[in-house]
Order: sequence, then structure tokens, then C-alpha cells
Amino acid sequence: MDMSNPARSRAAQAGIAAKITRVETLPLRVPLKVPVKIAAGGARPDVEVMLVRLHSDAGVSGVGETQAWRRQGSDATLASLKSAIEGQFAPLIVGRSPFDIAPIMKSMAATSGHSRYAQAPVSDALYDLQGKLLGVPVYQLLGGRCRDKVDSCAVLYLHPGLDATLADADAIFARGFRSFAIKVGVDLKADIANVRALRERFGAEVKLRVDANGGMKFDDAAALLKAIEPYGIDAAEQLLPMWELDAMAELARQSTIPFVADECLSDERDLMEIVRRRAASGIQTKTAKNGGIWHARKLWQIADAAGLRIFPGNHPGTSIATVAVAHLATAWPGELLDGPFTVGLSALGEDIVTEPVRLDGGAVRVTDAPGLGVTLDEEKIRRLRAEV
Repeated sequence: MDMSNPARSRAAQAGIAAKITRVETLPLRVPLKVPVKIAAGGARPDVEVMLVRLHSDAGVSGVGETQAWRRQGSDATLASLKSAIEGQFAPLIVGRSPFDIAPIMKSMAATSGHSRYAQAPVSDALYDLQGKLLGVPVYQLLGGRCRDKVDSCAVLYLHPGLDATLADADAIFARGFRSFAIKVGVDLKADIANVRALRERFGAEVKLRVDANGGMKFDDAAALLKAIEPYGIDAAEQLLPMWELDAMAELARQSTIPFVADECLSDERDLMEIVRRRAASGIQTKTAKNGGIWHARKLWQIADAAGLRIFPGNHPGTSIATVAVAHLATAWPGELLDGPFTVGLSALGEDIVTEPVRLDGGAVRVTDAPGLGVTLDEEKIRRLRAEV
């Protein structure tokens, strides 16, 4: 921000003095291009998205996103998210400065302890609003640009046959991705065949990871790891249910493939247990699951101090969730792996911003636009609105 410019300086001072006047929730049902299938539950035709828009007396608003995922440790619905945000959080937010993010986040956690999915959009809307009021991108609020681009991997969901899996992989490869997270956990033989075929198809050009979303039993997971060891697997993500940390640690000791924790990681206490038990050597965070930029950044700091690999991730979501992770990663000074934080950009049938985030060879480059740098498409917001 150039404070030598008097007009801009006055605008910044006015922004700093701004107060939040209203907390608006926008529940949406966003269609997927094709139904998404993971090990847990049936195929999904759409994603339930909850946006939070924070209005200010400066005539500027900020927006953040979460999802009602209802799997992988989450029981949040659009109705419960709306109730928590409007009924419990809004009274703690209205009248506050958008720059009071620490006390606001603390008060929300104190009011509703297990509410990271509901806290996430407030966190990111606060950062978006701060950036817009000051005329700077969110990554500047987080310490400045540390990398020009953020690499991501692509997700290969469960398909009915090998041909469909390979066709999906070919399309992903053609778009420039060189890292695949392969969903597993329903059919052990098919999982092994998929990994083998993908390695034969692409050779050493791609990284391969497997992800069971906590849907496997110990013996099947052990058999899978042994069978795919020859294929140079970069990581195995959350093969066992989220509550089986001791079993995860035992499985990790038996295998040479590095483990990544996802579903079992919600907050800082979870991460400390993962580290203590050596249940994984890497973590994947998600915007919604882990409470937005504010909370995810703390998890990254702990993981980095413990020597764990960090994979930025997301549930399928819109450009808003994607770009929130991209800003956090852009400002991160340490090492980051190519996580699936852009999963929604390929999976959604349509986006809800006027200029969706663009992928360049599987990478995202955030702009210098103020805040998160996205603008809602109001027509799509109206059309995709969900009744709650």
C-alpha cells in the first residue's frame, strides 16, 4: 500500500475505521459435472456451499466459503451452518472492526467449540474485507508473496471400470497436471489395478498418491500398501477411519510409503496427537474442515515445526475456497507439496464468481487485486440459492 499517495492514505484510514454492519449467509447448491464418488457414502450430484458475506459501513463487503460436506467427520448441514453463523456468531461480529480478527475468532470458538466448518467462511470473509478496505491482496496481510505460483494435484474419483479411470487421467494429464490423488477403498483388486495401470501409462512423469478417505479396514489397507509399493507411491492418505490413530501409526511403521493425515485432523490438539503417535508424516488441510485461513495457518506452523509434509487441500468448492488456500500458500515461507486444493475447479458444473480462478498447468497464480480478488456473480447466486 502506497501511503505517499494522500488519496489512498485517506481511503486506508477510512477503511481501518470501518465497522461490520451485517452478517449475510448465502446457502447454495452447486451442481457437479458428474457425480463424485469416494469410499464413504454414495455418489454426490452437487455440493452444498455456504457463503458468508460481511457488510461494512464503508460500503465494502468481504466473502468467505465453507461446505456442508457431511462426511469425513463433519455433520454440518446448510441449516446448521446458517443457524450457527446467524444465531451464534453474528452477535459477536456486528459492530466490530474487520481487523479484530483475533478476538472475533476466539469468541466464536468459545461460543461453539466444534464449529470449524462454520468458522471457516467468517475467517476468510474477514481477510477479504480487510484487503479490500486497505487496497491490498490477502497474501500481503499474511506476510507477503513467497512464491509466484501454487502447484496443485488432481483427484481421480472412483469410477466403474479401469477404462473410465484411464480416460479421466488422460484428460487431467492433458490439462497439465503431473500429480494424481487416486481415490481407493471400495474394491481392493480394482484399486491395485488402477495404480498399476496409471504408472504404466504415465511412467515417471507423474506423482501418484492414494486416498481412502478413512474408508478401509486395517488388513485391506496393509494389503493395498504392500501391493502398490513397487509403483513409486508418493503418499497414502487417510486409509483408516479418523479415530484409529494407533492403527494408523502401526500401519505407517509397516510400510515404506509416507502417510498423510486428513479426516483425523480438525484442530491443533488433533495435530499434536498425530505427531505424538507418529500416525503420519504429512497433513492435508481443507478450507472448511480446518476453519479457514486463520486456523489452517496455525496447523501449517505446527506441522512445519514437527517436520511434517504439508498438502494444501479442499473439499470440492468454488473459486472462493480455492483462492483462499492459494493466498495462504502464496504467503507461506516453507515447503509445500502439490495438494488438491483446486479440486472444485475441475469438478463443478459452474462457478459462482464473475472471473473463476484459472489453472495454468495445474498451478494457481493469485492476482494483486484487493482482498481475495474475486467478485460474486449475483445472477448465479440467485439461481443456485438453496432453500434452508
